[in-house]
Amino acid sequence: MKIKFLSTILGLIMSVGVFGAQVERNTNFQDRITTLEPQGGKYGTDSVKCITELSLYQEAFKQWKKSNYKSAIVNDFVRHWRWVFLNCPQASENTYVNGLKIVEYYLNKASTDVAKNAYIDTMEMVYEGRISNFPNHYKTGKSQVGDLKGKLGVDLFMVAPERCEKAYNFLKESVELEGKEANTAALVFYFRATIKMVKSGKSDDGLIVDTYDQITDIVDYNMNKYKANTKILPQWENVKGNIDNTFEPYATCDILIDIYRKKFDAAPNDMVLLDKITKILKKKKCTKSDLFFDATEALYKADPKPESALLMGKMNIEKEDYATAAKYYIEAIDLIEDPIEQADTYSDLGKIYYKLNDFEKARTYARKAIALNPSDGMSYILIGDLYASSADNCGDNDLTKKVAYWAAVDKYYQAKKADAEMEDLASKRIATYSKHFPTMDVIFFHDLQEGDSFKVECWINETTTVRAAK
Repeated sequence: MKIKFLSTILGLIMSVGVFGAQVERNTNFQDRITTLEPQGGKYGTDSVKCITELSLYQEAFKQWKKSNYKSAIVNDFVRHWRWVFLNCPQASENTYVNGLKIVEYYLNKASTDVAKNAYIDTMEMVYEGRISNFPNHYKTGKSQVGDLKGKLGVDLFMVAPERCEKAYNFLKESVELEGKEANTAALVFYFRATIKMVKSGKSDDGLIVDTYDQITDIVDYNMNKYKANTKILPQWENVKGNIDNTFEPYATCDILIDIYRKKFDAAPNDMVLLDKITKILKKKKCTKSDLFFDATEALYKADPKPESALLMGKMNIEKEDYATAAKYYIEAIDLIEDPIEQADTYSDLGKIYYKLNDFEKARTYARKAIALNPSDGMSYILIGDLYASSADNCGDNDLTKKVAYWAAVDKYYQAKKADAEMEDLASKRIATYSKHFPTMDVIFFHDLQEGDSFKVECWINETTTVRAAK
């Protein structure tokens, strides 16, 4: 029965318009592939005939290729290809590569739905035959199953939209198998198939969000991997733009929160779900929601990693609970191993303690950030702001109430030197606070001259240079 079924389907390629009466639409993958199991080795049970048939079709195929696959010569050699496909499926991987071109030719000429569906079935079988008989890449030796399933899914989605669910399953499996090495086309069509699955009522909106989260992780990884490659990076930028544009109607905070609130309430201790909720809400800037806080808190309690501690800290910053935020940040630092990430956390702590009006602690953390990351211009800016904010409280006369501005401007200059991105911000600060320097009259009255060294007292304790207001 299996041989009869395969012969019937492939026979459509031999005689357009003449079809077998029985085409089993629900024959599963394994049933179809068993018809292609090799008998007698690479060249089948009749190696002489296999080599002959292989040679006959391959030579004619070369001529057909020169016609850009348009010549009717295909009708003359397709029977030889069919014999090889049926009788020695492991003779050559090109049997399947070339087979797709043959199927495409006849599919484009199909004049009825019956013929079209039969050729689509054949296309699937050609892919499945290649997957079964040549699962590994001929050069690398690595599995190509995921990549081939992705190509099958893309082709199926394009030529048979009504088979969306099947295309979706192939694409989903491809992305799961390939992971970060997933094909760009497979990713784009996986998301399109996901949207169609939801629109056709086969799944709910949550599938769109989950798939978006899965795909963007892969896209972000590759954009970072190829950020210096001007040839490959644009491909991933196009994928990102395509995915983001498709997702946009489903990307509002209200929709995301509505979808994930139900899931969170149903499984508040599901670590995978908690991680997904916090990531997607953070990515789409929905961090002021109660759901984001609840999920972040649950994630932290279940597994107090630095990422969850930092999220708790940031959430409390949003709520302007800076004391609690500081507690989480300090805890996170003890868990962080990467020096730059530690530096960023120290820098944030400096800003938090600035909000708490604890200027000395703020400076301590800013200095720790700079020690780990000397190019952290923002921490120099912060120290300058701390000094400028202390000026009036660190003096008791017309000179000493101004000298902290000298120390502040020194830090702004250091910020410019450390980090080119801080140049505009630092220059604005310099222009603003240079106007608050003591006047020449005040400097002269206190027996000082421009260029003199001066020790700023109070908690600042920095040595600076005397300058007049400009």
